[in-house]
Amino acid sequence: MIKYIGVYEDNRIEVGEEIDEVNLNKFDWYWVDFNNPTASEFQLLASKFNFHPLAIEDCGILLQRPKLDYYDGYDFYVTHTVRETDREIIKDELDFFVSTDFIVTFHFEELKEITQVQRRLTTQAKVEEWDPYYVFYQVLDKLVDGYFPLVYTIEQNLDEIDDNSGEKSMDTLMDELFDARKMLMHIRQTINPMRDLLYRMLNSQHLDGIRNRREYFSDIYDHLLKVSELVSSNREITTDIRNSYLSTTSHQSNEVMKVLTVITTIFTPLTLLTGIYGMNFSYIPELYHPYGYFILLGVMAIISALLFAWFKKKGWLD
Repeated sequence: MIKYIGVYEDNRIEVGEEIDEVNLNKFDWYWVDFNNPTASEFQLLASKFNFHPLAIEDCGILLQRPKLDYYDGYDFYVTHTVRETDREIIKDELDFFVSTDFIVTFHFEELKEITQVQRRLTTQAKVEEWDPYYVFYQVLDKLVDGYFPLVYTIEQNLDEIDDNSGEKSMDTLMDELFDARKMLMHIRQTINPMRDLLYRMLNSQHLDGIRNRREYFSDIYDHLLKVSELVSSNREITTDIRNSYLSTTSHQSNEVMKVLTVITTIFTPLTLLTGIYGMNFSYIPELYHPYGYFILLGVMAIISALLFAWFKKKGWLD
């Protein structure tokens, strides 16, 4: 589907969905949005706008790395949005063709950022404050702001994992922890290239529209720095929690092994005695003594008591 918003010199707005027969040059500037276009609509990028074939090819390839390309009369940007579905991070690509006279957005998924800015533009009383680069800023700003709720949700989940108020099993907690770590990795793979893209935009000498609104795009860059730091700190938290759980598990295993070792050590001499007197020789000392059985039990009890006292003194039973 294609939707266009054209702004006349007197700030009147025209909204439509068919651009085949529309003379876009009659507008002071315009915004055309390609939302999951059909094959015929996709061809309009070449036939209607005469965009460079390489830029059109990038639009058709999903999940290009965020980047900036310079072309004659316009600039081409590739950006990424992120959303969560069933504890999985999904990345969507959003492409921009931007010049002083127009902005064209291209995406294959319905994006709330585009819808929100379209609604704001068409209901805005002061349309004269808008231009293609301000639309670009508005969409980018909402796109970057969408990163924060995902990171805050993961941060809250990590707090719950650390507290374990639900008394979940260690295996369940470790599964949730590695899920959170995987989601943070996917978010980082989007945020860091976006941060590099904004840095390049702010330091480019060829983007007059960006330089004229430098403070706006600098604010987006600051947000990307902040969310990047949040992702890094949360990944460190997952490492700390994992190491803590592994240390706890190792300590518990050592405690179990220590108790088993103590029990085995105590029963070893007792097993030796019962083994000796269990042999089938006819002549064994004390074999026919009337109190031989009780003497043997007493010796076994004394040995067990002495070993227990010795282990206790060593602190192995603490």
